[in-house]
Amino acid sequence: MFFSSALIILAGACYALLFAWSKVNSKRFIKLLAHLSYFVLVIAVVELTQAANFSGYWLLVSIIMVIGYFFAPISIWHLCVKTHDDHTITTRGGD
Repeated sequence: MFFSSALIILAGACYALLFAWSKVNSKRFIKLLAHLSYFVLVIAVVELTQAANFSGYWLLVSIIMVIGYFFAPISIWHLCVKTHDDHTITTRGGD
């Protein structure tokens, strides 16, 4: 359980990092690596779920976690783009 839990954290971090990197540097290889990291994350969650004998509520938590790990980097990217892409802000001279 320890190793699959650690792999979930590492694969989730790699997915988020590679997803953001694929947005900055539009190479398909980086995006493929991001999706590969997410696939490793899903496998690790399945292994953790089986090792811990999750059922009922905890199985639902695992499913929500996998969905959240997928959409969180996408949402954070869109939030960053929308908050940092405002070029209408002007500064006064001397302020």
